[in-house]
Amino acid sequence: MNPVSFSKFLSVLVALSAATLAACGGGGGGNSSGGGSSSSSSTSSSTASGPGVTAIDEAGGLPSGYVLAWSDEFSTDGLPDPTLWGYDTFRNSAGWYNNEKQYYSANRLENARVEGGKLLIEARKEALTTLPDYGGQQYSSARIVSKKTYTYGYVEVRALVPCARGGWPAIWQLPAAPYTNWPDDGEIDIMEYVGWNAGKIYQSVHTKAYYHVLNNQKSVISNVADACSAWHTYQLTWTADRITMGFDGRNYFSYRNDGSGNYNEWPFFRPQFLILNVAVGGDFGGVSGVDDAAFPYSMQIDYVRVYQKP
Repeated sequence: MNPVSFSKFLSVLVALSAATLAACGGGGGGNSSGGGSSSSSSTSSSTASGPGVTAIDEAGGLPSGYVLAWSDEFSTDGLPDPTLWGYDTFRNSAGWYNNEKQYYSANRLENARVEGGKLLIEARKEALTTLPDYGGQQYSSARIVSKKTYTYGYVEVRALVPCARGGWPAIWQLPAAPYTNWPDDGEIDIMEYVGWNAGKIYQSVHTKAYYHVLNNQKSVISNVADACSAWHTYQLTWTADRITMGFDGRNYFSYRNDGSGNYNEWPFFRPQFLILNVAVGGDFGGVSGVDDAAFPYSMQIDYVRVYQKP
């Protein structure tokens, strides 16, 4: 989709180990192209080559026969539930990849808190100079990672994203350890939003065979005019045969497993974990600069739900 996903993988390598120690609202409009325990595997019946058509428009939502594997309804005020969530902070002292400008804090209510039934991941204009891993950043935020991992399933996150120029909220997945290199082991971006491109939602996957360096990335940009003024449910359906993504009960993105066993095209049979974060600036989020007058601002999450086949 864009170069920032390369930095996202590199910056989470240390968090991978930590994360695995314990293991729809609103309208939105159409689309334009531009622990859970693991469920059992199935064999792809497709004989076609390649991932197929990326931009689709079809009915989505919770598939029949799936049951809730784990969730967070964010019903208890305070820090995010430590049995479900950890923090990715390891690049703070060296500075985050992709020229991102934020410091990611851990266990800090100002940046990640549950309040009034919602999770708030808040970006702030501040320099946390007294913290031991401070790396010169003038902004703070949070990046939380699920301690539960899952292989295949239906993921639904109801969210309200911030509009601010320079803000870059994301809901996405990376593979649990062991891992090799990005993008070889696969990344799934359920939702990304950048303030400079108002009303557009990005949904993508990245693999060794398909990513931005090769200029053949698999991504769909959807028109969601009220993305930062109304709640929407962002959704992923991940099976052994296909990845589909969309929002508010419809799918707009598709990536197919052709059954060839080519890991460079389909590494998506390994456990992954969920990441929720708000970055500031960077080579993608900061294309038109950062609006300091907009701080503080938050991505709000109403719930996270992961379903799987029994």
